[in-house]
Amino acid sequence: MANLTRIPVGRIFSFWSRSLSSPIKNPFFSSTLSHVPSYKISTTAHYSSPPPSPPPPLSAAMNTQVFSSSSRWRPMCLYFTQGKCTQMDDPSHLEKFNHDCSRDLQVNGTDIEKKRSQNVDFLLVIDLEGKVEILEFPVLLIDAKSLSLVDFFHRFVRPTKMSEQSVNKYIEGKYGEIGVDRVWHDTAQPFKEVMQQFEAWLSQHNLWEKERGGRLTRAAFVTCGNWDLKTKIPQQCEVSGIKLPPYFMEWINLKDVYLNFYGREARGMMSMMKQLEIPSLGCHHLGIDDSKNIARVLQRMLVDGALMQVTAKRNPVSQKVEFLFENRIQHPSRQRQ
Repeated sequence: MANLTRIPVGRIFSFWSRSLSSPIKNPFFSSTLSHVPSYKISTTAHYSSPPPSPPPPLSAAMNTQVFSSSSRWRPMCLYFTQGKCTQMDDPSHLEKFNHDCSRDLQVNGTDIEKKRSQNVDFLLVIDLEGKVEILEFPVLLIDAKSLSLVDFFHRFVRPTKMSEQSVNKYIEGKYGEIGVDRVWHDTAQPFKEVMQQFEAWLSQHNLWEKERGGRLTRAAFVTCGNWDLKTKIPQQCEVSGIKLPPYFMEWINLKDVYLNFYGREARGMMSMMKQLEIPSLGCHHLGIDDSKNIARVLQRMLVDGALMQVTAKRNPVSQKVEFLFENRIQHPSRQRQ
């Protein structure tokens, strides 16, 4: 039986922030990493006994995280997710930090056989962070057939209009508590640059061509609520002085699909995970971790036979959003959902 040790995440991230080294200051870097894999937790770190050796790629059950004794839980290296880790050849660094973003997203091969065919080949799970301006832009590329993580795109975003004093206060309040404010300051880039890199990443995966109207091909965004693409992306585009890209014009609100598929309401990621008995992994409100938790809910729903359909579309002329599901989650204010 696995031997579990519990360590408060606050202490881990505090240690993490003090031990990270400065990254290379490249103005532009490759956004695609060779293998995309990772692991996180909710409020405690778990250590477990080694799995059978070697495990097949899809051998781990969806809700069971299995690790070797030499791979105890470690916080994700966020310099790595930005493409800026300079210590990949340092054994002590590799011992402290995780550089594998798909470990939490493995699915049992038998479960995959239960899923139904989808209307798209890929699902792009996105969960933005930042209320005044976008601070973090994480996207996970999930194969709709194998349910595996194909790749990820993760950038910290530097506000466009805010003063340096306001930004520092903003970041300290948002990321200081979990000890990742330093990596944010070291790696954050303006939203306009992030969008340029994101479009290059989409093109590399053959999901987007500017010449063909700029909409997604073979893929759809998946969000937990409508706020990310209905409200925040348009606001940030306006602040950053760029036109709203066509690929942000429609999306799948997982909460609406969940309500219609299971016949019960879940108002957020945590409530969906609780109802499905999926343990929360990582640090809540760290965008890359929340995206992975949303992806795990998505995987479960696909295994259970849910069909992922577009739930909202924006009219490119009027900019008005049309909601396509009659039964959908309504926020009390009807604004942020």
